[in-house]
Amino acid sequence: MQPPNWNECNEEEAWRYVAWHLEGEGIRSVLVGGAVVAIYSEGLYRSGDLDMIPDDMGRAKLPEALGKIGFVSRNSRYFKHPDCAHLFLEFPRGPVEIGEQYPVIPAEIKVEGRTLRLLSPTDSVKDRLAGYIYWKSRSYFDQALLLCLRQNQRVDLEAVREWCVKEGGIAAYDELIDRLK
Repeated sequence: MQPPNWNECNEEEAWRYVAWHLEGEGIRSVLVGGAVVAIYSEGLYRSGDLDMIPDDMGRAKLPEALGKIGFVSRNSRYFKHPDCAHLFLEFPRGPVEIGEQYPVIPAEIKVEGRTLRLLSPTDSVKDRLAGYIYWKSRSYFDQALLLCLRQNQRVDLEAVREWCVKEGGIAAYDELIDRLK
């Protein structure tokens, strides 16, 4: 796989290249957070970072694997490419969970013979609503709304409602539905 133009790449281009490379190094990862919103909103939202949760076995191999493609560690969790001033990589500890929802089964896509993983549109809406429910972040709510508008055929609103009920956030779901009308 050819590297993206690091000076101009978007979150999806950077993620595909990095995740594809990590997969080739035996490191499974799942993209979560705002970069997923950037991908599913087709660039209407920009994240500025890629939050990738690696499997536990691969975490120790990250510095070497990322070094092979030009990334430098700012510490054990953050990595930056010298030609990419607008994006950085973050590797938070797992597991992948959304509020009390565990396990989270990521969506998978095939890219040049390798499987890459990211939150599904439905789980990404839940993830953003979690930020709204627990931290009262209006920007997270706005991201959830944007996801629903851009991915309306792929977001299971009933699953979102059930998750909100379990998380004690039915008011967030009701507000989302009101805004979608």
